[in-house]
Amino acid sequence: MTHTKIAVIGGSGIYDIEGLEGADWISIDTPWGAPSDQLLTGSLDGVDMVFLPRHGRGHVHSPTTVPYRANIDALKRLDVTDVISVSACGSFREEMAPGDFVIVDQFIDRTFAREKSFFGTGCVAHVSVAHPTCPRLSAACLTAATDAGITVHDGGTYLAMEGPQFSTLAESKMYRTSWGADVIGMTNMPEAKLAREAELCYASVAMITDYDSWHPDHGEVDVTQIIATLMGNADKGRDLVRRLPTLLGADRAPCPHGCDRALEYAILTAPEARDPAMMAKLDAVAGRVI
Repeated sequence: MTHTKIAVIGGSGIYDIEGLEGADWISIDTPWGAPSDQLLTGSLDGVDMVFLPRHGRGHVHSPTTVPYRANIDALKRLDVTDVISVSACGSFREEMAPGDFVIVDQFIDRTFAREKSFFGTGCVAHVSVAHPTCPRLSAACLTAATDAGITVHDGGTYLAMEGPQFSTLAESKMYRTSWGADVIGMTNMPEAKLAREAELCYASVAMITDYDSWHPDHGEVDVTQIIATLMGNADKGRDLVRRLPTLLGADRAPCPHGCDRALEYAILTAPEARDPAMMAKLDAVAGRVI
């Protein structure tokens, strides 16, 4: 049995929370560079919490330049056990309307300009992301959203695009019909993959702001429209997060789905062939197995 420590990676306005005890912004150094920002630590209802602004306070990082590896490494160094991603997204489904939330359970990764793994030359590893989110953690997010009175959809496929531009009409129609995606965003990949490599339980809460560009009655995506919806979503997102410590509890058993043991048989490079410099960089994310 370990102690629960919840991290919230807030993409849009979920940078802190009212009632956080012992709140303190701290700096963390990682071998992968600096995280997006300082991390806000504290406790809520007896459970340790960490908040990380994904884009940095003031929104200084684009989706492509977010230091995803540094962010996940920093959370691992703080002994985080559970990561909740909260991010804005567009919807490909009429019934998934702006203002609704989706508990994402699958991804299609269309990003191409980002480092997607902690591993590489000198230490090769392959983890499974067949089920990229943690069902236990996702269920807690679903309950929290429902209890908060949020219209929430249980399950959905998130199309991760590179950005920073929004989709063309042709792309939007293809993702919706041919590919079967439900929502679209720019930040959950490679975040979810890196969380799995770091043996962290990960759940994605997607807050819908618009209908992308496919919807005949809504036209193309407009940033002013997104921001207006975002403000209301941020309040609902904070309400959801406030309920998580009570739902998850302070004591934590091993993940029943094995998220915290994802590296058990993943590293292929023989011990004698591993690069010492690479191993030093992996001290936090893979320390349990190396």
